[in-house]
Amino acid sequence: MADVEEKLEQEPQNLEKKLSNKGKHNKPKPWDDDPNIDRWTVEKFDPAWNPTGMLEVSSFSTLFPQYREKYLQDSWPRIESALKQYGVACKLNLVEGSMTVTTTRKTRDPYIVVKARDLIKLLSRSVPAPQAIKILEDEVQCDIIKIGNLVRNKERFVKRRQRLLGPNSSTLKAMEILTDCYILVQGSTVAAMGSFKGLKQVRRVVEECLRNEIHPVYQIKNLMMRKELAKDPTLATESWDRFLPTFRKKNVQQKKPKSKEKKAYTPFPPSQQPSKVDKQLESGEYFMSEQKKSDKKWQEKQEKQTEKSTEKKRKRDASFLPPEEPTRNNNNSNKSEEGKKDLTELTQSLKSKTKELKKQKKTQEKVNAEEYIAVA
Repeated sequence: MADVEEKLEQEPQNLEKKLSNKGKHNKPKPWDDDPNIDRWTVEKFDPAWNPTGMLEVSSFSTLFPQYREKYLQDSWPRIESALKQYGVACKLNLVEGSMTVTTTRKTRDPYIVVKARDLIKLLSRSVPAPQAIKILEDEVQCDIIKIGNLVRNKERFVKRRQRLLGPNSSTLKAMEILTDCYILVQGSTVAAMGSFKGLKQVRRVVEECLRNEIHPVYQIKNLMMRKELAKDPTLATESWDRFLPTFRKKNVQQKKPKSKEKKAYTPFPPSQQPSKVDKQLESGEYFMSEQKKSDKKWQEKQEKQTEKSTEKKRKRDASFLPPEEPTRNNNNSNKSEEGKKDLTELTQSLKSKTKELKKQKKTQEKVNAEEYIAVA
């Protein structure tokens, strides 16, 4: 019990010691509140900062495809001269198909070897040498985006990669202007060079395009709006959500896969199909001699030939046959029959009327007019 009490008493004293030691390295510096210092600018490296050079040799190597061999061989003197200014040695191995960069005694900048590593990476991904050499500058960064594993189907991958380019590479050019980056789509990678902010935007656009989330055209509209809003200093502390366009994803009806009818499960395998010998045994051809077999084949061939010749002859004779006369429709025959009935009815009515007129004339002849005249 005494030991437990001693430990409990010592715990608050230890906590006080820890708190007193905490934050000793965060003491205020005289340059913290200096308004003349811009902490966001990247100062150019001065060799006087590291006069003794590097203590250890650092090296990086990368492989390149065979189709880049001729171009690299031609442009290698230019790359060597660019790296020599920074005290970095480079080697091109055509047998192994690799490029290597190493630091030397003349190297002063410790980060330049990382920049040289990015340079050989860009060269292996088909970036032209004059453009790739710009990566050695402090303001320029690079990002190689792997897009091969984002889509499984090859046809879909090619279509979505084409979206990034657009017709006559118009989409790619628009992205380069808006992000202030150099972009190159090659194979299963996208190489980009520019500022950190621009590279972040390029990566987002590329990945969302390949995942079929947002089309690059809509991303370009969004970037254009952001560029215009950034010019207004009054909106620097406000949210831009009310200005930015929102695009709803339309659910396009996809083709339904054809459902195969599931057969009833049976544990027994299907019955064996009859072989050629079994078929010959059934037809009796197996026991026939070679002469008879050849005669039978010849006869079958002759029958096929006669069938084809008769079919061809029938087609030839069909062109000489006269065309069939158009038959009258049943409606026309019905109309003619109805017309005949009407004529017969008219003739009968006319005959009956003429008979009545004749009777009237006869009665008028027999009438005596004196009977109707009054006696004066």
